[in-house]
Amino acid sequence: MDPDFVERRRIGLENFLLRVASHPILSNDKIFYDFLTEVSASVSRPPSDQADSRLKALNATFRVKNPDKRFTELKHYSDELQSVTSQLLRVRARVADRLYGVYKVHGNYGRVFSEWSAIEREMGDGLQSAGHHMDAYAASIDDILEEEENYADQLKEYLFYAEALKAVCRKHELLQYELETAAQDLMSKKQQREELASGTVRTFSLKGMTSKLFGQETPEQREAKMRVLEEQIQEGEELLQEKKTECDEYVRNAWSDMERFTVQKDRDLREAMISYAVMQISMCKKGIQVWTNAKECFSKM
Repeated sequence: MDPDFVERRRIGLENFLLRVASHPILSNDKIFYDFLTEVSASVSRPPSDQADSRLKALNATFRVKNPDKRFTELKHYSDELQSVTSQLLRVRARVADRLYGVYKVHGNYGRVFSEWSAIEREMGDGLQSAGHHMDAYAASIDDILEEEENYADQLKEYLFYAEALKAVCRKHELLQYELETAAQDLMSKKQQREELASGTVRTFSLKGMTSKLFGQETPEQREAKMRVLEEQIQEGEELLQEKKTECDEYVRNAWSDMERFTVQKDRDLREAMISYAVMQISMCKKGIQVWTNAKECFSKM
């Protein structure tokens, strides 16, 4: 296995663990603690039905009637962030490929200068020295691209960050959908209670058709149904309050995390871009130094 690849993965894992450790809730999670302290390689995880949860999230996305504007904007932002980050990584990869070719072609200078030095007497030493500088210049691209990959990995991390934002939005849509469903069910039960109390059916329903075909219900039947409806309404109100509390708590916690991660994202990307620019400047300076050394070699011929 490529040791450089393993080292990059190790650095990525270390950065991830540091992020988890800095989180006020995740840092105290049992799974995280077991991962850090478990001697064996396997750490048990609670089972999850990903297919079912994805289906529910997809269903909620299209059926939520009153989406939270903040989460809608966050979802759009995550799409745009993922798009521009992907484009930036593709541009960097193309530039790196061309740069690799340019550097390696300089190795031809080294070969030609070395061959030329063999047939010259007075210019031989200067040509050979210049050839050595060109060879060193051509070989330096491997370390440069390895350093570039580290910065690319930092950008790739925010591709996953964008996916995490989408997951947060999908979770909120699911909670909002469950809240709206509970509210709709409760409203339906209350409407049934009003219809049962007044003896009129406002909307077309099976109950209305049954009443017309078989006559009105007896007072005892109506009272029994009323008791059942009262119980269902009470349960529905409790469920609605539970869903509302759950949704509000999720929004509060999620938005707190979003604000914290936004600050961290801005800081990380700013540092990565500055470091990348400094690396490019250093690379150009090394190129200038190589050609300056070659010029001195030519001057001594």
